[in-house]
Amino acid sequence: QVQLVESGGGLVQAGGSLRLSCAASGRIFGNYAMGWFRQAPGKEREFVAAISWNGDSTYYADSVKGRFTISRDNAGNTVYLQMNSLKPEDTDVYYCAAAISSTALIKSMAGGIHYWGKGTLVTVSS
Repeated sequence: QVQLVESGGGLVQAGGSLRLSCAASGRIFGNYAMGWFRQAPGKEREFVAAISWNGDSTYYADSVKGRFTISRDNAGNTVYLQMNSLKPEDTDVYYCAAAISSTALIKSMAGGIHYWGKGTLVTVSS
């Protein structure tokens, strides 16, 4: 069993930066690909970024490529999302997820995503 707890959300002005963290419990954190998703009210949850179990490979949605960076610390059971050059359209609840593969995250494959966090709100003001 893995529990995921996000933190680091908040209010920031457009052009600013935030770093989200996702702390995982359980000793099998290193076995999972990890990812970030976001969801606005009334909209579907969308893929943001993913990182392989060993951190060697990263993947990004086109909308955040070049602005967001995902990283992980397996010793500390934590995955991060550094968000720079934030835009008002980045305003969403951001969720952390653990999956059997990066592909499962990129394709939002429900059967492959085993754990979700409860989310942290990011608000970008114009």
